[in-house]
Amino acid sequence: MAVFLAITSTDIYLQVAIPVPMRQLFTYKLPAELNTNAVQLGERVIVPFGSRQVVGIVLSIDESTEYAAKKLKLVLSRVNDNFSFSPQLLHFIQRCSDYYHHPIGDVFQQALPVLLRQIKQPDVELPLVWLTKTDLSEEEQTTTAKRSPKQAELLTMLKQHQGMTWSELLTLGFNKAQLNALEKKEFIYSKSRAVTLFQWQEQALQQDNRLALSAEQALIVATVKEMQAQFSCHLVDGITGSGKTEVYLQAMEQILANNKQVLVLVPEIGLTPQTLSRFEQRFNVPISLHHSGLNNKERLQTWLEAQRGTAAIVIGTRSAIFTPLNDLGMIIVDEEHDASFKQQDSFRYHARDIAILRARQLDIPIILGTATPSFESLQNALSGKYHYHQLRKRAGNASTAKISLIDVAQQQMEHGLSGSLKQAIKNTLARGEQALIFLNRRGYAPAINCQECHWIADCQRCNKAFTLHQGQGLLICHHCASQQRIPPQCPSCGSVRIKPLGQGTEQLEEKIGEFFPDYSTVRIDRDSTRKKGALAKLLTEVSNKEHQLLIGTQMLAKGHHFPDVTLVAVLDVDGALFSYDFRAAEHMAQLLVQVSGRAGRASKPGKVMVQSKFPDHPLLQDLVQNGYQHFAKQALIERQQALLPPFSFQALFRAEANYPSYPEKFLRAMTQIAFEGCQFAGPVPAAMGKKAGKFRFHLILQAKSRKQLHQAVFKLIHHSATNEWQSKVRWSIDIDPVDLSW
Repeated sequence: MAVFLAITSTDIYLQVAIPVPMRQLFTYKLPAELNTNAVQLGERVIVPFGSRQVVGIVLSIDESTEYAAKKLKLVLSRVNDNFSFSPQLLHFIQRCSDYYHHPIGDVFQQALPVLLRQIKQPDVELPLVWLTKTDLSEEEQTTTAKRSPKQAELLTMLKQHQGMTWSELLTLGFNKAQLNALEKKEFIYSKSRAVTLFQWQEQALQQDNRLALSAEQALIVATVKEMQAQFSCHLVDGITGSGKTEVYLQAMEQILANNKQVLVLVPEIGLTPQTLSRFEQRFNVPISLHHSGLNNKERLQTWLEAQRGTAAIVIGTRSAIFTPLNDLGMIIVDEEHDASFKQQDSFRYHARDIAILRARQLDIPIILGTATPSFESLQNALSGKYHYHQLRKRAGNASTAKISLIDVAQQQMEHGLSGSLKQAIKNTLARGEQALIFLNRRGYAPAINCQECHWIADCQRCNKAFTLHQGQGLLICHHCASQQRIPPQCPSCGSVRIKPLGQGTEQLEEKIGEFFPDYSTVRIDRDSTRKKGALAKLLTEVSNKEHQLLIGTQMLAKGHHFPDVTLVAVLDVDGALFSYDFRAAEHMAQLLVQVSGRAGRASKPGKVMVQSKFPDHPLLQDLVQNGYQHFAKQALIERQQALLPPFSFQALFRAEANYPSYPEKFLRAMTQIAFEGCQFAGPVPAAMGKKAGKFRFHLILQAKSRKQLHQAVFKLIHHSATNEWQSKVRWSIDIDPVDLSW
């Protein structure tokens, strides 16, 4: 039910959140001619701000004001399109702004779809859905299958799920050409999807695809269902391939049957096609998608379908947490440990944490699923704050892949591959199975240098080496996106002996193709999946065994199910062993376990081979010999002894300027204020001391309790206005930082 205030007085003053980096609301007067109906909290209004006009959100309605009424600017217009924030969502976003100490106007701006932030309001059209004709003959379908298998696959998909949108089909790996071809043959047709409230039907559950649960799975589902009418946070800690998705699906059944909506958060766009496919196979209900791979119009459609109650399930990446689901009954956060859930610029929220906040506010259950729990979630589970569930066995006949370490110092290396690893790949291919080679470094090489004078091509704006992208013929800085052509000769000495330094996925793909020319190789990283729909297409090809050798970055490391991958090779994990970031070992262990989980997920046994220069390192040995659980619990003991999160609470102040002394002096002035229960670390140069021409410094504030931390941050923000260096720097606050290398 909307919150509104009908006012008969001619003087109405609105407190409006404006999309600017200022920590305040702005007061405007509502002209009498715009007061034609009740003013609603959460409503959008167009107001003047400086020399421009902006869309703001009404957060307060008053009959009086402390300012001189004559000096107040007037509201230009009200956006009466029924796309306002509900009271629950309004309160949730305000709490997010308070917790992360971020300007309220910018938080609301990011919660709105792009098209609703603009002065010119979009033409809202009902989305088109595609259906198959009922009089299709078997002969027509057989002919299509022979001539175009992909068209036949699309036709089968549409027959099973009548009424799929283009964004769903695109996410599943289909393209416009296939859709247009079927439409031209008059096998399918499109129509506008009607705006009707989601209502559960008996045929909505596809019973044929429902799997039998193990005892461990059944216990989790029963516990969640028993607590579905109240807030409860469930950490499902299940090894890779243990059937966590099946737990999600069966836990959702009763929620959907009660005509409630479900929000599913995934960390990467790459996980969306597989997640969507599983959900489509199980539930014949309206599913909407929300991720950056969709255009602005498609994301607006998701927002509207969720708000209207048309969508039963919304699947999306971190920003989907702000979707206006008015009948939300459950939230699921898959791969809850993933750092992608943390926004690393502007409004630095953590989607997992605020998802828990939203579930608590709505008094609904939330499920956090992972094979490698974040230390924060694991500690909350061990201390009893979360319900802790474990899945220790893989589904079906699959067995856990065994990890072995390769000492590269004792091996003959060739283009980053040891002799024993090459032989293992050869044996895997000979058995007709697939191998995944993991290297978390895209591009052809991380640097180029001159063989004569040892010059290295550096980005002058970042003081970091350019990454060589051979296919594009460019040197690209992965920090500020600057790029330049590959120089034909050394600018320092004139030599033409310029060679790449190190190895990236692009070079690895080239060399693997030379080692194994009789097999197909595919590379999956941010460069190879840049085009819309490319990732879904490549993943489908891998599942269809069109490629035998998979090369990729962390895009391949989590969530994907490749039943024929029996060998996973990890080429480089050593960097995290000697990092100054206390979370580096945690992230390394999670990544290694996740990528190892891609091997042996079906009946065939899997093997994982990890190359390292330090195979005897205690962190690696503990992880390999004792598993992630033991590793994490030992690390938590060390964190507790060192009083590091999750046994303390942190805020990271970042400052940058054109001169290195400015951010240091600005942050140094902050440390002159003492707070009870708090301590400072820094200021120190950031791990990357210069980026995009700006010099960067960090200051960490650590407190024994969350309350003490937020009180200190609030006072520091207040005192920053009197800091003599504040006008010379650009600064920000990161509450609960997860990566100190930014």
